[in-house]
Amino acid sequence: MKQNKYRKHSAILLSGILMFGTGCSTARAKEENNTAVIEEPVEEVIEVKQTFTPVTVTANTTSGGMIDATDLFTDRDLQQNADTSEAVTYTLKDGETVTLNKEGVYVFTGSAANAQIRVEAADTDKVQIVLDGVTMTNDSTPCIYVISADKVFVTTTDSENTLTVSGAFTADGETNTDAVIFSRDDLVINGLGTLNISSSDNGIAGKDDIKITGSTINIACASDAIEANDSIRIADGTVNITACNDGLKAENDEDDTTGYIYICGGNITVNASDDAIHATTIVQIDGGTFDLSGAEAVEGTYLQFNGGSLNIYASDDGINAAYKSSAYTPTIEINGGDITISMGQGDTDAIDSNGYIYVNGGTLDISAQSPFDYDIYAEYTGGTMIVNGSETTQITNQMMGGGMMPGGQGGFGGPGGEGGFGGQMPGGH
Repeated sequence: MKQNKYRKHSAILLSGILMFGTGCSTARAKEENNTAVIEEPVEEVIEVKQTFTPVTVTANTTSGGMIDATDLFTDRDLQQNADTSEAVTYTLKDGETVTLNKEGVYVFTGSAANAQIRVEAADTDKVQIVLDGVTMTNDSTPCIYVISADKVFVTTTDSENTLTVSGAFTADGETNTDAVIFSRDDLVINGLGTLNISSSDNGIAGKDDIKITGSTINIACASDAIEANDSIRIADGTVNITACNDGLKAENDEDDTTGYIYICGGNITVNASDDAIHATTIVQIDGGTFDLSGAEAVEGTYLQFNGGSLNIYASDDGINAAYKSSAYTPTIEINGGDITISMGQGDTDAIDSNGYIYVNGGTLDISAQSPFDYDIYAEYTGGTMIVNGSETTQITNQMMGGGMMPGGQGGFGGPGGEGGFGGQMPGGH
């Protein structure tokens, strides 16, 4: 989903080049219309490159799930410190927009009000924004705004970084830029430090894929904490969402066959007024530690749990498979992991599927008046189920609407390539 039509053809670069050892730059920075501009050096610059020791995490992806996770994360996605040996550095200033229009690594420091880091690069360019002790406080515009690039990395050094938008967001033409970090292209958040986000609307929004592989991310917002059109993928890092409407949300209003969430690691805490985790198509959890609270903790069309440790509290449905996507039949499949669900009082269901429920492994510990509710069929083949303190092998049905065996279900699969997923609907159980 590259939005090339918005790209400007100005040659705007960052001011200040980060050099190591001997040598200096004669680049002279100036300001034009509150936009940082750099003049070309007029004499030779000698660089001594910094020794670079990468810190990486390992994405413990599995195969055979609904989502083929083999190629969901690149080596650079998982690298937690940026190679700044040829980076450009910039100290933020009040009221200034810094526009990045070419591939490279850019280091930002300092505090500023009503400033913006803006990316308008070619759709083949990878741009890395390194936050090194940054504080930005805006009234109505995103702190980081990606208009165009192939991929943008937001990487934290071992530092504290705080991005805030406190007022009503102002649209950019027809684009409703309604998040503190707003990207029209692929976005990766990684690093070794802390990123605090406070928003009067959304926290982080992406029109393509959002990946998180590092950093400690703390979000408080009025709307959705992290939302993406195509996918949210998490391999590592810590995500703390203390206030929001939806926590993690993958949804494309124009295409109900996309919008999935894949998680294989990290520590995720969400306190949501609506859904803690919400996807149009698939939610697949292969690993990670979760503490989820909301009206519904996990919602999507096909929900597959292969690993991880989940502690869930919900006031409506704990895990809910509903008809969000026309490409899949609502299904909850539990193959592994440790899942603890505590439900609020009233008309609540711990595990609720408008289609199928399969429990094949793992440990499921439910405290609820209604532990299960399904419309078509449910089956237990393995694992440990504890309902209100007693171990059982029976999947009861709150609404007594089940009992029909699935038969003749066709296979289905998603698009291939990076982010592609495919699988067959379980049948013949």
